[in-house]
Formats: sequence, C-alpha cells, structure tokens
Amino acid sequence: MRLLDDTRKAPRPTVIKRHSAFTRLWHWINVVCLAILLMSGLQIFNAHPALYWGKDSTFEAPALSIGAERDEDGSLRGITRIGDLRVDTTGVLGVSGPSTDRERRAFPAWATLPGPRWLAMGRQWHFLAGWVFAPLLAAYLLYLVASGQLRRRLLPRRREWRQVGTTVTDHLRLRFPRGEEARHYNLLQKLAYLVVLFVVAPLVVLTGLTMSPTMDAAWPWLLDLFGGRQSARTLHFLAAAALLAFFVVHILLVLVSGLGNNLRSMITGRYALPPDHALPTKKETRDDASH
Repeated sequence: MRLLDDTRKAPRPTVIKRHSAFTRLWHWINVVCLAILLMSGLQIFNAHPALYWGKDSTFEAPALSIGAERDEDGSLRGITRIGDLRVDTTGVLGVSGPSTDRERRAFPAWATLPGPRWLAMGRQWHFLAGWVFAPLLAAYLLYLVASGQLRRRLLPRRREWRQVGTTVTDHLRLRFPRGEEARHYNLLQKLAYLVVLFVVAPLVVLTGLTMSPTMDAAWPWLLDLFGGRQSARTLHFLAAAALLAFFVVHILLVLVSGLGNNLRSMITGRYALPPDHALPTKKETRDDASH
C-alpha cells in the first residue's frame, strides 16, 4: 500500500481584507486618545476622589470615595468606601509610595497624566484628547451607518441568537472560529462592539459635556437627562471604567487568539483565516497509512 507523504505542506491560508483604512486610522488614533483620557481623568479625579448622586448631593455621604486614614502607629492606610462598605485598599488605592513615605493619593502617580499632582495640566490633556475623541466617534458612527458596515458586520442574525449557548461556551474554553466562520464577527463580538460604540462611548462624551458649565448653559437638557452634574460625573467615571474593562478583555483575547494575525489586520487590513483543521502530525499520517 502506498504510504502518504509525511512532508505534505500546509495549504496556503485564505487572506481577506478585514478592516478599511478609515477604521484602522480611527482605531489607532483612539488608542492614543483613550490612554490620555484615562490617565488625565484619574489626575482630575485625584483632586476630589469621591463620587455622588443627585442634583443636591450630600458631600458628607458620597456613593464612592478613595482616601487614607492613619493607624494608631501613625502609618497611612488606603481606604475605599462604596456606600456603607469599607475596604482596605492599601498598596493599590488611597496611598502611594513606600511604606516609610506614603502619600495620600487616590490613584498612584504611574497611572495619572501628568504623574505629579497637577490638576490644571491634567485638565488640559483631558480636554485636548476629548475634543479629538468626540468628533471622531461621531464620524465613525455615521460611517458605519452610511457605508452599510453596521448592517453587514455588526447587527446580529437570527441564527446567531439560536447558537448563543455554543458561542458563550466556546469563548469560555478559548475556542475561536476557524475557516469561513472566522470571516465574520460572532454574536458576542457584535454585542460588545454595539454596546461600546453606541452606548458606553456616547455616554462618556455626553456626561463629560454635562460637567461643563458652558455646555450646560447651551444645552440645559443635559442636566435633566443625567440628574445633575454630580450624577453625570459618577456616570462618566463608571462608563470610563467600563471602557477600560472592555479594552483589557479585548487585548487579552487578541493575545490568545493570534497576536500577529490580529495586529496585522489592524495595520494592513489583511487577515488570514485560520484553517478549519490542523494538519495531521507525522505519527497520525503513518498510522493512517498502516490501515
């Protein structure tokens, strides 16, 4: 019986165009903008590390606060309060620096822009990045609708809803689509992108505008929409945290599903579809030939 060739080469992968030039440019500009917004936002938050709710906020009872208290021995201990819940966050939030020279600081210097306490500069960085991020977000949402990308790539299909259990299980097991299935986003990806693009990101922008007295004078309905400036500040913080959580998960999935392929697709636009099945090993080939 003729033996199979052990040196058979793997088939050439199918390469598709996954991202347009506009999407790729928008993506990388936003990487820079969001990094600046996050770090400068933490600098601004450090100036008053507490969140409140309502038009008439009770500043003695914040919904969330990050601070520090002194122990009996005089050392500082970081304390985060969420309502009536009190959590010791020493070493993470509330204090910074070595144990012998700790500083009262909600978020550490390495996480803020600029690093030292400098509220005015932090606000300038925040506004600069914000006025780049907001128009680009509006332009990208219009592009998705006008180009048909929203309907073709992001709106879930009926059959995808029927397979939601399988999709969730595959993600939990880090099983990613292969072959033709990898040509399109799956249901979880579509839902995540839709929520981030059309809910979370616009919420960040609108609540940010609500905290501006100038914008409130021009658009007073913003205060009514979000229940006051302090409520808007709280929602702004929570939406920013949601964006950060999304990007952390996004980066982790990019790493485990194929860093080179995913990174290339966002730089050149070209994406190689993973093959449906792995090529058999030499041992498997010999075993098949013996039957």
